Amino acid sequence: MKRLFGITIISLCAVACAATPERGLVLTYDQPAARWEEALPLGNGRLGAMIYGGPEREELQLNEETIWGGSPYRIDRPEALEALPEIRKLIFEGKNREADRLTNETFFTRSHGMPYQTAGSLVLDFPGHDGWDNYSRELDIERAVATTVYSVDGVKYTREVFSSFADDVVMMHLSADKPGSLSFEASYVSPAPHTVATQGDVLVLSGEGTAHEGIEGKVKYQTRTAVRNTGGSVNVSGEKIVVEGANEAVIYISIGTNFTNYLTLDGDPTARSSERLAAAVQKDYKQAREAHSTLFAEQFDRVKLNLGADPTADTLTTTQRVASYASNQDPALVTLLFQFGRYLLISSSQPGGQPANLQGIWTNAMVPPWDSKYTININAEMNYWPAEVTNLSANHKPLFDMIRDLSESGRGTARTLYGAEGWMAHHNTDVWRITGPIDFAAAGMWPTGGTWLSQHLWEHYLFTGDQAFLAEFYPVMKGAADFILTALIEDPRNGWLVLSPSVSPEQGPLTAGVTMDNQLAFDMLTRTARANEILGGDAAYRQRLLDTAAKLPPMQIGQYTQLQEWLEDVDDPNNEHRHVSHLYAVYPGSQVTPHTSPQLFEAARNSLTYRGDGATGWSIGWKVNLWARLLDGNHAYIIVNNMLTLNNGGRRDNGRTYPNLFTAHPPFQIDGNFGLTAGVAEMLVQSHDGAVHLLPAIPDVWGTGEVSGLVARGGFEATEKWANGELTEATVTSRLGGNLRLRSAVPLTGNGLTAASGVNPNDLLNPIAPAAPIISPTASLKGLSLPEYYEYDIPTEAGKSYTFKRAR
Repeated sequence: MKRLFGITIISLCAVACAATPERGLVLTYDQPAARWEEALPLGNGRLGAMIYGGPEREELQLNEETIWGGSPYRIDRPEALEALPEIRKLIFEGKNREADRLTNETFFTRSHGMPYQTAGSLVLDFPGHDGWDNYSRELDIERAVATTVYSVDGVKYTREVFSSFADDVVMMHLSADKPGSLSFEASYVSPAPHTVATQGDVLVLSGEGTAHEGIEGKVKYQTRTAVRNTGGSVNVSGEKIVVEGANEAVIYISIGTNFTNYLTLDGDPTARSSERLAAAVQKDYKQAREAHSTLFAEQFDRVKLNLGADPTADTLTTTQRVASYASNQDPALVTLLFQFGRYLLISSSQPGGQPANLQGIWTNAMVPPWDSKYTININAEMNYWPAEVTNLSANHKPLFDMIRDLSESGRGTARTLYGAEGWMAHHNTDVWRITGPIDFAAAGMWPTGGTWLSQHLWEHYLFTGDQAFLAEFYPVMKGAADFILTALIEDPRNGWLVLSPSVSPEQGPLTAGVTMDNQLAFDMLTRTARANEILGGDAAYRQRLLDTAAKLPPMQIGQYTQLQEWLEDVDDPNNEHRHVSHLYAVYPGSQVTPHTSPQLFEAARNSLTYRGDGATGWSIGWKVNLWARLLDGNHAYIIVNNMLTLNNGGRRDNGRTYPNLFTAHPPFQIDGNFGLTAGVAEMLVQSHDGAVHLLPAIPDVWGTGEVSGLVARGGFEATEKWANGELTEATVTSRLGGNLRLRSAVPLTGNGLTAASGVNPNDLLNPIAPAAPIISPTASLKGLSLPEYYEYDIPTEAGKSYTFKRAR
């Protein structure tokens, strides 16, 4: 037994042996959901549903990804450009408050983004079902099907529901084990402006998105519901569907909107909803369910994880498992939460649709927390951290499409507000792809939202080696780089090129040259230069990018031996703010690594230590990744423990996981789920620092386990097995061919392995090193103490797999 940072950890072998299979990936409950954070999420990328499972009153709370408040609009104030020189001058003179005041007066409008909105609910009332017993409900995340079972007066009732990947409707199958026992009424409930009518055997809700902050609501939608029964009768009249005396029934729900793209609302919601419904009702239910689950499983089944299990947790509900995690440390619950994040990404982000927003595709409100927009100073990016590494690359595409949209809308903002070329975005956007600043200067005056988003394009290339993709999106990258080139100004205090005005996200004050901006600018310029070279682009432009990058402020190590968050050495070691923006260069960036920049690596670790281990849900997700990148699996595991604490409701509850496994800011933000999933993957494999690093941050508690399907940069897919905390076997499949450099804490044997030397010839694995840091004379660097690593090279061929074992 080992003790880590005050938490008692029982090694995995004490509770499970190596042969323990992955526990069934099912969320289980013995009571209906009493609130939204207990309901179970379903989604097919476009249609979301939250299932409550009430016996006497069932609710299917519905969402469609394009139902938003407002309509196409812009928030670029022409007064901003005129005020910009004075704002910059005030900042350089140290008059930050005056600069803040002038920025608020000239850059901001009364519109702060439009809200994602609920489509309302379909409610089912079952007369006489208040005396239920033998109750269970579950969400099977391997099939993407939710099931509710209970008994009334000796009759067993079963409901299955899913949001179909095959038919693009929500289907619910209801049955009773005694013929003629199924009776219920179905009706709509919605907080939005709406009407309800019948059209033949279909119940139709016609709704609309609302106006918000002076922007007219113009999204129109229709929800259409039909029932097909076996036995008994179905009557559709007034505002209800009434089913009486049936043996079984299938409910079909279809939603269509008039949304075409962020500029256009010319779709026909009637045609869209009715065509999908008409096609779906023709399908045999069981065949429809299997077609749905097959399409889902094609994505979900790519990754398998076995961390073992605590057999004492087998009889617990999911709520009880989260509540007892601190005491039993059930590793299967970590596996479940890891895979639940993948489930949510598949369910909320599909090619051709919108990217997952702050709540994925799920909200029961008309004005959700933070409008459930896209917060692009961390949260939207975090949503997609698991995409490449957990083998869901295609699910990344909706974000790429949004970035392309922003590269169009953001040109006007760059020109109008900054007099700059290219495109940019601030810290928030929505379905209408706004790029101007919102909220207030200390939070919203951050000009590198588009810069950060653009890094996802480069990361996708590093994982896939897809040069056609790189060529397609190179103009987007170039536009983001052009903004940096033309928005940078010389800081008269030191001669560096800086972005101003800006903030370290959500911390203020308004200033110039914040560390995160410098890191993002460096990545944007150097990665665009590398893309330019790969694609055979203009050499003069490429040199301009590199020359500009060389004039950015280098990272600095301050008086507390910390990585400075600002140009000035003003970091407070007692500051435990949720944002750790200056550590972008550690994760998700790759400028700070133990091999390319050991001094910065040490300073970054100090900064993260100062920030503390407590945080909001999404910040916990970031910290898991950061500690994994810092090669400290035991500390990363402490942060995982902090996430797996039960939140029973309310902003004052310090728990970070709700009963339905949504993570809590609080309130619910889905990025915490995605950050945790990415963090667990980062503990198991890394590929940002010149090699594919096997088990880089495995905690002691995960002594024995196995993972398959994780993806590394360079197009390598890895299977790893370990025992007693050490790698025993790995198989790597090469999708692209090329040199595979392996890094391992144990020596390996395998055909073709040679000791690695020099720079990795496979550039997809190599980071771009930053400039040497400036170090405060009062800093006290102690140097790194890293484990001994073994590095090997092996030439690979596309499509072939290579197996390596620990050397005896």
